[in-house]
Amino acid sequence: MDLDALPLLLIMALALGLILCLVAGPLVQRRRRQRLRAQPFPQAWRRILRRRVPLAQRLPADLHMRLKQEIQVFLAEKPIIGCDGLVVTDEMRVTIAAQACLPLLGARRGYYPQLKQILLYPGAFVVDRPVSEPGGVLREQRRALAGESWVQGQVLLSWRDVQAGAADPMDGHNVVIHEFAHQLDQAKGHANGAPLLSDAQAYRRWSTVMQNEFDALQSRLARGEASLIDAYGATDPAEFFAVSSELFFERPLDLAQEHPALYGVLSAYYRLNPINWDQGR
Repeated sequence: MDLDALPLLLIMALALGLILCLVAGPLVQRRRRQRLRAQPFPQAWRRILRRRVPLAQRLPADLHMRLKQEIQVFLAEKPIIGCDGLVVTDEMRVTIAAQACLPLLGARRGYYPQLKQILLYPGAFVVDRPVSEPGGVLREQRRALAGESWVQGQVLLSWRDVQAGAADPMDGHNVVIHEFAHQLDQAKGHANGAPLLSDAQAYRRWSTVMQNEFDALQSRLARGEASLIDAYGATDPAEFFAVSSELFFERPLDLAQEHPALYGVLSAYYRLNPINWDQGR
């Protein structure tokens, strides 16, 4: 063999191997997920779902079955790591996964592909955040949080707040749905209140409705008026999307009645109509 040809053959072999990995990787992942979805849902997990996540009981039978399938894939792929001495149990894992998978039931978007791990604290956790003072001076401010979503691939959650959010499925507050809405928003690399949409027309509709609703919320708060949408949603467009998503899943009828255009774009995005869930059971 011509020794001069060896480097070229090696490059070709490496290129072929890379192509095979790129082609075979998604196929292997798809088959693995199919096997996970086909497995029987553990009986112990069923009991946790009934006891800890009453919102899941509102789902129509087909979506309830799909939720259980998604939970199995989610927990196989996303590690949940206890922090501050917390020992993570199946009760914690299933409770978090069930709520995190609700936004995935209508459209196939993968399983939060940017998410590497979930960090779970016993209660609220403290973070340092820069705040701007008069004159443009930045200083660190300590804040206690119930949840946070990072572009770098982590979601941080307080187990105490996860339980509270799941326990009342009609109060419009759910920290898991909130933070995983941020994950959807951050799929493009940053959060601005506009997740990845299907086409330009969908973006135009989303931008118009969301901006109008965001401005209206800020105006209501400035006038001291009550609002279905939590005041935290007026912080910025990313928080508005996350807060609205909590209402969409927990208080869909109220949201549709008071903010029909907002409900409409969220329903189109999630490809779900939670108003019909109770009737579907």
